[in-house]
Amino acid sequence: MDMADLRVFEAVARLGGMSRAAGELHTVQSNVTARIRLLEEELKTPLFERTSRGVVLTAAGRRLLPYAGRIARLLAEARRAVADDGHPRGPLVIGALETTAGLRLPALLAAYAESCPEVDLELVTGTTCELVEGVLAHRLEGAFVCGPVDHPELEEETAFREELAIVTARSIARLDDLLGRSELKIVVFRAGCSYRRRLENLLAARGVVGVRILQFATLEGILACVGAGIGLSLLPAAIVAPARDQGRIAVHALAAAEARADTVFIRRRDAFLSSALVAFLELARSRLPGMRAAA
Repeated sequence: MDMADLRVFEAVARLGGMSRAAGELHTVQSNVTARIRLLEEELKTPLFERTSRGVVLTAAGRRLLPYAGRIARLLAEARRAVADDGHPRGPLVIGALETTAGLRLPALLAAYAESCPEVDLELVTGTTCELVEGVLAHRLEGAFVCGPVDHPELEEETAFREELAIVTARSIARLDDLLGRSELKIVVFRAGCSYRRRLENLLAARGVVGVRILQFATLEGILACVGAGIGLSLLPAAIVAPARDQGRIAVHALAAAEARADTVFIRRRDAFLSSALVAFLELARSRLPGMRAAA
């Protein structure tokens, strides 16, 4: 069993057929079929069940598949490590919460683009759950998420601290008046958003349960909906300050223990630390207060 065998095995498993795998691997189906047959003979167990629609993994095949993916990623990292001469260049994919991307990162990203012009930087936004999963799956080299994460496979470093606040329509002078209404609605990002989870816990602590949830994909959508009096939300006070100053919403402060939210930068402990990521972290530590303190 070698890397070529595992590459063929992974392609067949992912695509669900010998002919489809042959097309992706730029070979003929008979070669793929022969490689899989030899691999099964070497391991002394069938890896696929043949059906009229293609193939499906056996139990043994399902056990082998994660190792095939792991070895492929390790070889790809080895190639990157050999090619990395210490000069930042090539792709760098970083994740961030939408609120973080809009409020905290523009100046940092602009400075990085200027100092590392040969790096192809891509910023991916999502919820904390989505971003953590992306880092674990090696799709992201790192991400800014709501902490703490406390995952054994991840390094995390505090980047900055947010002060959260309840956001409502301008007409709401006292938050308690709104919380006492029937059919209360919360306006939040999709499931997996840490701010959404905190808002639900905060309301439950005040005896408010069974709220209706309206999900939006963008911060501006949430603010417009809240401003129209449809519901309330929980967001970083700094990011909603412009909308408050424009008279579009009202912002209600929380007690310090409820308001505090740390944003952390996470990356895999076992992943190759590229020169592009090293340069990004060095610049972030020089510009973000929390990272500067932690360094």
